[in-house]
This record gives sequence, structure tokens and C-alpha cells, in this order.
Amino acid sequence: MSTPLEVEPGASAAQPEAILKGAGKIEGRSLWQISWMRLKRDKVALAGGAFVAFLVVVAILAPLLCKLLGVTPNDFHQDLVDPSLQTPIGKWGGISADHPLGIEPVNGRDIFARIVYGARISLLIAFLATLVSVVIGTVMGVVAGYFGGWVDTLISRVMDIFLAFPLLLFALALVGALPDKLLGIQGDALRVALVIFIIGFFSWPYIGRIIRGQTLSLREREFVDAARSLGARRPYILFTELLPNLIAPILVYATLLIPTNVLFEAGLSYLGVGIRPPTASWGDMLSIAANWYQVDPMYMVPPGLAIFLTVLAFNLFGDGLRDALDPRSR
Repeated sequence: MSTPLEVEPGASAAQPEAILKGAGKIEGRSLWQISWMRLKRDKVALAGGAFVAFLVVVAILAPLLCKLLGVTPNDFHQDLVDPSLQTPIGKWGGISADHPLGIEPVNGRDIFARIVYGARISLLIAFLATLVSVVIGTVMGVVAGYFGGWVDTLISRVMDIFLAFPLLLFALALVGALPDKLLGIQGDALRVALVIFIIGFFSWPYIGRIIRGQTLSLREREFVDAARSLGARRPYILFTELLPNLIAPILVYATLLIPTNVLFEAGLSYLGVGIRPPTASWGDMLSIAANWYQVDPMYMVPPGLAIFLTVLAFNLFGDGLRDALDPRSR
């Protein structure tokens, strides 16, 4: 038998209320606060998010930055180009105080101005195309996962058809078949809308399959059964019970889908079916650099590095966000 605890004479046993009285109020934390605490500990993800924020600010302030430096994206500076070699005069691609990243071969357009203006095009298309695919994919995935049966079968087969579609070939054929003016839209606006449509409308099955799988799991949870037992209708269950629990995977996959769309837009512009010159685009800059790589290899570095750092930053931030919102995925 254990020896009974001895209490000194004159001392009384402390009551639990007395112990907790001086402990102070214990404040609870929401799931989003806990996720933010996890994300703050991931310095690599924070660095990626900071670079993404910096890139967005640079893209928004592109006209102001170019005005401060006295450069424009489409002005020619042929006096700075060697007339015989058609390459920038001087070393390192014509880098100078007036042109911090140098100039293009042949026409001498400023690379810095075209990089920051190209960021506007790439991020605009990537964000809007991601928004389109996320909205369509979320709606179709939730409907397929919740209703099941023939609805799930029909939507799943549609997803399979879209996933098997040769997207790049379709983009090449569609751009060649469309006129220069459509529905009152023409020029750069038409090309931007076309690229957003192609990327957003044909990439929604990727996120749709993920949301469908999450919905299949959530619809069997106790809180959904409780809502049904209280007489909740299907729209209420979909938008009030299921959708808030799907925000985390939607955010994570959206951050990982954006760099994919940046690469796809650059690829279309590289092939000549994206944004038309002289509008600045990273893919178009790489296309020009490929033709002048042997005589001016430095011209390939700025647009290539811009695409590399942008995709890397989004991927690092997306991985960190996934670990913060769902630590069991590690």
C-alpha cells in the first residue's frame, strides 16, 4: 500500500479553484490562428510569400517605376545597338545607369521596363485563369462529391475528357482560327481574354477532382448528419457546412496552380500564340533571346530568371501553406 501524503500541522490542502485563480484567463485559438503560427515558423515559405507580394507590388507600380527610371517598354534605342552585329554596344548586354538590365538586340528596347510590364501580363493572366478554374472546379467537385450517383458519374467522365484534351494543340488551333475582333474585343484585350479562357476553362478538372475527394469524405462527417437531422436543405449544407471546410485545400491548390499558369502563358507567348508583340511578355522575350543566344547570351538571363524566381516563390509559399493548414500531410 502507498504511504498517505503527510500534511504539515496548520496547513490546509489547496483547492483547485485557488490554484486556477491566479493562472489567468486561457484564451482559445481558432484553426486559422494556429495555421498562421505554423506558417510563421516556416521561414522559407515566408520568404516565398514576401517575394510574391513584392512581385505583385512591382507589377502594379510598373508605370511609376519606369517613369522614375526614365525608361519605357516599347521605345527603340538603336543608337545603342552595334549596326554590324545588331547587339548592344558595351559589355553585359548594354547594362548602364540608364538601362539597369541592359537593352534588347536589334531594336534596343529597355529590358527592365519590359520585365516589369511583362510581370503585369503574366500575373494578370495567371491569377484570373486560376480564379476561373477554381470557381468551376469547386462547384463541379462539390456537386459531384455530395450528390453522388449519376451526377457524380457524369461530372467525373466530363473531367476525364477535359484531362485527356490536348490543351496546347487546342490553343494553337483556336488562336489561328479566331478573328482579330470578337464580341467587341480586339487587340491585346482579346489575346488576354483568350489565354485566360483556354487556361481557366480547361484546367478546372485538376482542382475539381481534389474537391470531389474532399467532399466525399466530409459528407459522411457528424456535422453534416446533424444538419440533415435538423432539416437543413441541400443548398444550406453545401454552402454553410461543406464549403467553409474546403477553403484550406482550395487556397493551397490555388497557390500551386498559379505558377503552372505562369509557365503555360510564357509557353504560349514563346510559341507566338500568346500576347502579341510589341506588348511585353516574358515568353516573347525568351523567344527573341533564343534567336540571339549565340551572339548575346545575356539577354536570356533576365526573363528566364524572372520566370524561375516567380514559379519558385509560388511553389515554396504553396508548400508552406499546405503544411500549415494540414500538418498531417507532411
